[in-house]
Amino acid sequence: MLRIVYTFFMLNRFFFMKHLEDDETLVRVVHKHWLIGLKALFWPTVLLLGLWFLYANTQTRAMLTISTVLSLVLVLWWLRTFFDYYLDAWLITDQGIIDIAWFGWFHRQSTRVLYSDLQGVSYEINGVFGTLLRYGTLSVEKISTGTEVSLDYVSRPKQVELLILRQMEGYLHTKNLKDAKHVQEVLAKIVAHQIQENELSEESEDDDE
Repeated sequence: MLRIVYTFFMLNRFFFMKHLEDDETLVRVVHKHWLIGLKALFWPTVLLLGLWFLYANTQTRAMLTISTVLSLVLVLWWLRTFFDYYLDAWLITDQGIIDIAWFGWFHRQSTRVLYSDLQGVSYEINGVFGTLLRYGTLSVEKISTGTEVSLDYVSRPKQVELLILRQMEGYLHTKNLKDAKHVQEVLAKIVAHQIQENELSEESEDDDE
């Protein structure tokens, strides 16, 4: 069990860390429900195992050639299906949400939504299977464009929604503190500059007398 957890940890680190900024922290990777992945991988896995079983019972040269070619095709199909499931994900960080979409070996898309540009978070659970298995569609709306970014078949979407809201609250609180500190620094510089000008003005008046 620990080995499986470690494997997925390394996969997340390898595939998703490159989407983060240097000072950004990854809080959670949100995938579609694991049953969606199993459903997509069912036929590639069954056909691949069936082909290997068939070769094990008929070990001929012709069967070896056919099995090798078909195995290569099925493995590529399996990998593409797995990546299509695994790399369609949301990265929840301490600064925002990164929507990762995988369309093929040479086509990927990344959309970043900062918490300061987040209008709201919502989820919808629809249907019998969604209710029983507790998966649904999670959506966020951007203030700047009014567009909506969503991910389907999210497991326990309410928990993910609460996580996003907590991260958003922490981010905005930190941002407000930084903005207030910046305003204080600007005001301090203005006051210091004004004091310096007054001192120079007084020195100039003393010289004239």
